Amino acid sequence: MLPELLHQLVQQTVSGSESLLAPWAWAPALVLLIVLLVYGIFLRKLDYSRSLEDVGYITFDGLSRRDTANRIRRARKEGRVPPVYPNGWYLVMEGDQLKPGEAKSVQMIGKTLAVFRTESGEAHILDAYCPHFGANMGAGGRVVGDCIECPFHGWQFRGSDGRCARIPVLAEGGKIPEMARVTSHIVKEVNGGLYLWFDAEGREPTWDLPVIEEIETGEWSFKGRTRHFVNCHIEEINQNGADVGHLTTVHDPSFFGGTDLRYIFRWWSSFLWQKFSATWKPCTEPGSRHQAVMVLHEKTYLFGKNVKFVEMTVRANQLGPAVVYLEFDSLFGKGVFLHCVTPVEPLLLRVHHSIYMQRWVPNIVATVYLNGEAFQFERDIMIWNNKEFKDKPVLAKSTEDSLMVQHRRWYSQFYSENSPTIESLRDSKDW
Repeated sequence: MLPELLHQLVQQTVSGSESLLAPWAWAPALVLLIVLLVYGIFLRKLDYSRSLEDVGYITFDGLSRRDTANRIRRARKEGRVPPVYPNGWYLVMEGDQLKPGEAKSVQMIGKTLAVFRTESGEAHILDAYCPHFGANMGAGGRVVGDCIECPFHGWQFRGSDGRCARIPVLAEGGKIPEMARVTSHIVKEVNGGLYLWFDAEGREPTWDLPVIEEIETGEWSFKGRTRHFVNCHIEEINQNGADVGHLTTVHDPSFFGGTDLRYIFRWWSSFLWQKFSATWKPCTEPGSRHQAVMVLHEKTYLFGKNVKFVEMTVRANQLGPAVVYLEFDSLFGKGVFLHCVTPVEPLLLRVHHSIYMQRWVPNIVATVYLNGEAFQFERDIMIWNNKEFKDKPVLAKSTEDSLMVQHRRWYSQFYSENSPTIESLRDSKDW
């Protein structure tokens, strides 16, 4: 909108009768240009989305990117993958994406869910399909009190327990069938996000997502987000935290080399590069065994000289199978990346990164940081989208590979007896 206004003002100025040499002739355009700069630096927040076919695939045989992605997904070996939906908390959406009185349909953990918020502000998540005649209550359903109303025949279901509270065609006092109910899921709203608890055994949450006080108090504000879709097993993404051995190969080369791994070692981009080093350790104290901590140090070199003022240390707190808080303290301010992985279906993941920083930090700083995070993440996607899961990898006698083994042992706690496997879901066609 603003660029169009600027263009119109310039056209009006050029076509005017006053001399273009007069200072006031360009004044409106100059003012609007300043407004644009202020908007870009201080107000605009990055909102960046990439579809599955957009990243990580090399086209061949004249295929489109989408056809290439579909062919590779069908043809590649999956390997003997672990259960596809580990037990834990999963991001459904950011809280501000669900307004009071609004209902939405969401695909995740192989289910279609109806997510809605009451007028009083409480969020609920139910299985979406009405037990009456199967309408998706998240697609056109209406929020009525603490219930969601099916758009097909008007049956209303309570968000708190999923039971049917009203059937319009029943006479007053008529009995609602006992089977008129849907599954209600445990919801937590914290740090700007709406999270769902999944447990294959139906247990209550065994651990909680910690509150980031700076977000809850408003000291740190939301400054942008990115979303990617990835074709791999969920454990592979979390495992990256312990895979310190891949940093040199995948992430050290300059960002001028791009995200296509075939070209990241271009000679003309070698004047600038990063050097990453990291440690990873699972927590062993009672009550915190669902956590692991990675500490990542980044240095930047320009023509072989360390540019010290842009050095950064990130502490990544892995919380269960799918959530990571990456806290950082930089020259340009403090903040946190929230990294959340949500399985849509087996081997199809939605990965969400959001950034919160101190309120006074210009948004353009957060945009640079978030773009840098997305850039490095897209290099990893090229690996994940094309690889086979190795349940029994050939290992070297090295510190790096021993950390990978430790990570798999730590991550196994999130699987249980009834955790859904890809074979069982395919047999039942229950995604």
